[in-house]
Amino acid sequence: MYRPDLTFRTAASNDWVGIWPIFRAVVETGDTYAYAPDTTEADARDIWMQPGSDRKFTYVAEQHGTIVGTAYLKPNSVGLGDHICNAGWMIDPDSAGQGVGRRFAEHVLDQARDLGFVGMQFNAVVASNTRAVQLWESMGFEIVGTVPDAFRHTTRGPTAAHIMYKAL
Repeated sequence: MYRPDLTFRTAASNDWVGIWPIFRAVVETGDTYAYAPDTTEADARDIWMQPGSDRKFTYVAEQHGTIVGTAYLKPNSVGLGDHICNAGWMIDPDSAGQGVGRRFAEHVLDQARDLGFVGMQFNAVVASNTRAVQLWESMGFEIVGTVPDAFRHTTRGPTAAHIMYKAL
């Protein structure tokens, strides 16, 4: 779905005020991210914004001037593994299912290519998060491995997590 009203940019430190409610809403459900559901705002900011981190970028998606999503992009490893990146996305639950995630993913994948990364790896896509798994597969990611019981889902209990990869 084409969304001309969406814009994407690198996050500034003052964007945290718009990112935090999204982070909190996504993480407190305990069904998609390994961060503790009761992660404090200070810890969340350190996790997501990672001040001073080398080659780590945080982005926001805006619609009519309101932040509706956030993403980070960073090397998945150090040294001889830093040519493969890792990323994470969080979309405001009120904007889910409206094409924001796909458009934002396309933007961040383009940023990764422009930065010289040759592949993107997700280390733990919760298998029960079928919306995310379907999105990533539709964008060319493959499940290259599955770790049984790698995620402690708050309502389903131990749940598998997929390792997914896409060459850039």
